[in-house]
Amino acid sequence: MIRIGIVLGSTRPGRKGDQVARWVHETATRRTDAEFELVDLRDHPLPHLDEPPMAPGGYRFEHTRAWAAVLASFDGFVLVTPEYNHSAPGVLKNAMDTVYFEWNDKAAGFVSYGGVGGARAVEQLRLVCGALQMADVAPQVTLPLATEFEGEVFKPGEYNAAALDMLLDHVVRWSTALASVRARREGDEAEIRGRIDKIIESLRAKDLEGLKRVYAPDVVSFDVEPPLQHVGMDAKLKNWEKVFTLFEKVDYEVRDLTVTVGADLAVGHGFGRVSGLLRDGTEANGMWVRATFVFRKTGGDWVIVHDQASVPFDIATGKGVVDLEP
Repeated sequence: MIRIGIVLGSTRPGRKGDQVARWVHETATRRTDAEFELVDLRDHPLPHLDEPPMAPGGYRFEHTRAWAAVLASFDGFVLVTPEYNHSAPGVLKNAMDTVYFEWNDKAAGFVSYGGVGGARAVEQLRLVCGALQMADVAPQVTLPLATEFEGEVFKPGEYNAAALDMLLDHVVRWSTALASVRARREGDEAEIRGRIDKIIESLRAKDLEGLKRVYAPDVVSFDVEPPLQHVGMDAKLKNWEKVFTLFEKVDYEVRDLTVTVGADLAVGHGFGRVSGLLRDGTEANGMWVRATFVFRKTGGDWVIVHDQASVPFDIATGKGVVDLEP
């Protein structure tokens, strides 16, 4: 069943948001078309942008990995936000900025409160959701302090129940539709990773025919050896054939591979190393290079249209640095 996270976006002492979030959660749990869970940012303290941009599963800190796992478990979100000084709380923005992929292709709805119902905070959050590749639904619930609160106590008018039901209808509907989009994306990523595995398998077997099925006919390759580029399938395979003539046994490793998938283009990057046993019996450990793969979907299959291998170089000597480890 579709899972929706109701994110309470304020951690401020004396906040009114916990009352609003409980109202949203209590209303939502009466439905049978999705599961709803309250996510309080107080339970997920995140330092201010201490995490460098990383791919799923590659986050540096445990608190980031824990937050990413929470978001990954949901198909959509209802963001409950106050308006502070014409804007959304910094803690909510930070929670959205800390990770990226876990928000992608999911629906978002907004319940806001404040002097003008929190409308200006939501306008800003819609822009953030667009950058995170989220589908923000049009219906929203705005709760002015003057009409929906008696002092510090939240007492929403009955008319807000219909607005909230409409919001939840749209969030569930879009979350359901986008679940299939994410499933396709995850399937594409698995296929692309399988293509990289095919390269490794074919190199170890010295199988040029196997390699041929991985590349596009017009592939352009930037390798670590001259010339500046190898253009076309024949040039790419000749480069690998040269490796096969040097090695009695070939091994190839890829580490830290990250894959980002679009509609018909995808990019993978990581580190690669060719090693093995040379013809004269010498063990060659090889060197780690920075490896980039660009895939295009053609005839339903993902094939490599561009790849690049590079090493850093020492500016003072102009020589490549080939003894680095990932």
